[in-house]
Amino acid sequence: MSFQTEIAKRRTFGIISHPDAGKTTLTEKLLLFGGAIQEAGAVKNNKIKKAATSDFMEIERQRGISVATSVLAFIYRDKKINILDTPGHKDFAEDTFRTLTAVDSVIVVIDVAKGVEEQTEKLVEVCRMRKIPMIVFINKLDREGKDAFDLLDEVEQKLGLSVTPLSFPIGMGYDFKGIYNIYERNINLFSGNSKKNIEDTIAFDDITNPQLEKIIGEKAALELRDNLELVSGVYTAFDRELYLNGSQQPVFFGSALNNFGVRELLDCFIDIAPPPKTKMAEEREVKANETDFSGFVFKIHANMDPKHRDRLAFVKIVSGTFERNKPYLHVRHGKKLKFSSPNAFFAEKKEIVDISYPGDIVGLHDTGNFKIGDTLTAGEELNYKGIPSFSPEHFRYINNADPMKAKQLYKGIDQLMDEGVAQLFTLELNGRKVIGTVGALQYEVIQYRLEHEYGAKCTYENFPVYKACWVEAKENNEEFKEFKRIKQKFLAKDKRGQLVFLADSAFSLQMTQQKYPSVKLHFTSEFGD
Repeated sequence: MSFQTEIAKRRTFGIISHPDAGKTTLTEKLLLFGGAIQEAGAVKNNKIKKAATSDFMEIERQRGISVATSVLAFIYRDKKINILDTPGHKDFAEDTFRTLTAVDSVIVVIDVAKGVEEQTEKLVEVCRMRKIPMIVFINKLDREGKDAFDLLDEVEQKLGLSVTPLSFPIGMGYDFKGIYNIYERNINLFSGNSKKNIEDTIAFDDITNPQLEKIIGEKAALELRDNLELVSGVYTAFDRELYLNGSQQPVFFGSALNNFGVRELLDCFIDIAPPPKTKMAEEREVKANETDFSGFVFKIHANMDPKHRDRLAFVKIVSGTFERNKPYLHVRHGKKLKFSSPNAFFAEKKEIVDISYPGDIVGLHDTGNFKIGDTLTAGEELNYKGIPSFSPEHFRYINNADPMKAKQLYKGIDQLMDEGVAQLFTLELNGRKVIGTVGALQYEVIQYRLEHEYGAKCTYENFPVYKACWVEAKENNEEFKEFKRIKQKFLAKDKRGQLVFLADSAFSLQMTQQKYPSVKLHFTSEFGD
């Protein structure tokens, strides 16, 4: 099959939502349709100890939340679909922001009862800034929830989107009868017992047909006709160009747990979603159909297999083909590397692949060569942009709780920081280590993983810091020298050796900025803010 055909077959997307909106369940059901799994694991049901396929880290199984982004791939209707399932929990937002640099489009999951929640707002804002095409899936329709039109209004107002419904619910909660698929013009009836099998649909392109009453009852038929008339009056018709440039968002309704409305979403998605897109590097724009390989590391995952101390660097292929055992340039190190066993993913299952195409995600075994944001190419010096480290909001000293295991502790911290779980700062004054995270839950994850994966124990001590700011200043500047002398006890180096100012309060940050105007303070390590 030709290179161009392979590119056209690829669909790489992320699923984002607030915790508990049903994102992992939706991912599972998509895999079910793709024939990638035979039966869905009931995520919430503790009687069945089958955790969701995409949650493979022990701590995720215990908590029932996704804390690491999984990569899953399957074939559906001759399209190769790569899903990046992102953590919904706000403490892991940084991982999700990075993942959004590797997707070509996004599905946003919203809970029908809770509507738009805070975490969804933040993530959608990032997608809007990057003009990533979005499809909205309103989930849990078998429960009592908000009115469909109220929800659509809320999505438009709170998320700043311009929506157009491509399916519409017939009733809701106890009265939920099914869904009218506006995109395909058919009706999908809900029986409430479709955990494993997939419901039949009835082709129905003329809703004035009196048959409608026989299928869904008089009251529901009347309501559906009124609602569809309102939809066509209020919302602009779907336009693929508008969707692709990020200025229109199609909406689907369904219930992922009951496997309902998911097929409609998937069928429409593979019709309209973009194949791999052009990506900006610092040097130039790189198109997917260029023949020379290039890609970037957007995630590093240690110990996917606890039996082996392995780290996997997840690489999104931007252009060309990635071939096994071929030498590629690691741009930051300026040296060529070969990979004898690049992996493709299906959650915990990994298989070695000989060739991968733009849009695909490959996992490369890493002995410590990679950092998040690294670029690999066939030889050209390219640097892909936009994978920042955010300023942490929580800070704690990390102490070794077992002096015999100091080596394991430092190795563990080193690897977990490369993964981007948190950030490590070393104080200039006394060399003490401080861990900064975006959310407090990460400390638990770090402690748990250090003990279970590296055999090291740590304790934490509070460290009152308001914000970490990356410092940009001219080395021999007098003002900078004074800043370093006066603020000595608040200065640290991050893992890359960049100077960081740890401000203890908003007031002190403001005063420092006023007193030393030539010393620039940034809230992301990329200075793009």
